[in-house]
Amino acid sequence: MTDRTPVLVLGLGNVVCTDDGAGIAAVHKLIREYDFPEGVMVVDGGTLGLSLLPLVDSADQVILVDAIAADGPPGTQVRIEGEEVAPAVYERLSPHQIGVADLLAGASLLDRYPDRVVILGVVPDSIELGLERTPAVQASIPELVERVVEELSSLGYPPVPSTESRDEGHGSTAHVARTLGV
Repeated sequence: MTDRTPVLVLGLGNVVCTDDGAGIAAVHKLIREYDFPEGVMVVDGGTLGLSLLPLVDSADQVILVDAIAADGPPGTQVRIEGEEVAPAVYERLSPHQIGVADLLAGASLLDRYPDRVVILGVVPDSIELGLERTPAVQASIPELVERVVEELSSLGYPPVPSTESRDEGHGSTAHVARTLGV
């Protein structure tokens, strides 16, 4: 990619590992409920790891949305920025953490590490196999979405509530297609 993306919001996690899917759930809710200004790309990155490198190394600023091991009860909101990001992706993210660490290390090795990386997430209760998030984490998803909206707004890219009704399947596909220009 030769064009720069001012802000990339990247949902991470494994939706078949209960609360590890919190970042993905938040990004899908964000896409369904908001419209984004030019310059913002919102992507469900799942557990794709290094295959996301072209997106990350072409972004000026990255907001990672994920489940994060931290102090506090399940569902506690967490924000990590600056020098805390590197240790966090190695130690505090869930089963896909090595992929995220490799992703950021790859961008650094290519001398294309984003100017700013922020991780927003929630403390998981369980990352065992399962399709449903635990009640505390599920209840925290709307607040996590609001925190992403606040972060984008603080960067000068305020999302606005969507005026069109989007269902789960069409909202994310339509937004990503628009964002990528297809």
